[in-house]
Amino acid sequence: MVVIHHNPDCGTSRNVLRLIKASGYEPVVIEYLKSGWTKPQLLALFAAADLTPKTALRVTKSPAKELGLLDDNVSDEQILDAMLVHPILVNRPVVCTAKGVKLARPSEAVLSLLDNWPQGAFYKEDGEMIIDQYGKLISGC
Repeated sequence: MVVIHHNPDCGTSRNVLRLIKASGYEPVVIEYLKSGWTKPQLLALFAAADLTPKTALRVTKSPAKELGLLDDNVSDEQILDAMLVHPILVNRPVVCTAKGVKLARPSEAVLSLLDNWPQGAFYKEDGEMIIDQYGKLISGC
């Protein structure tokens, strides 16, 4: 089973979802901006992905700066509490498979969690090729 915590407004998240589907999986898609997060859920995801609230914090295109979350003295607990109120603060997408849990940024990072990859070439939305026509990851990706 593949689970993706997805934001359809995020290009990276859309690329990861397309990559998962092109690999033959029908993922469980959780639109976390609609469903929100629970504290146990975030703690479990972060522990499994070896993240902390600070390393999982989305700092661009989020209210992190306005909320004062970028200050050095802000605790993980304060960031976690803010993530519960403002789900957009969690960087995305977070993908869960039997191989592990990962913040899939850049989008090709998800490949390490998948047993199957797309057959043939795969391009991101912006036209960047990340898998060639032979199914090989492009170097530098």
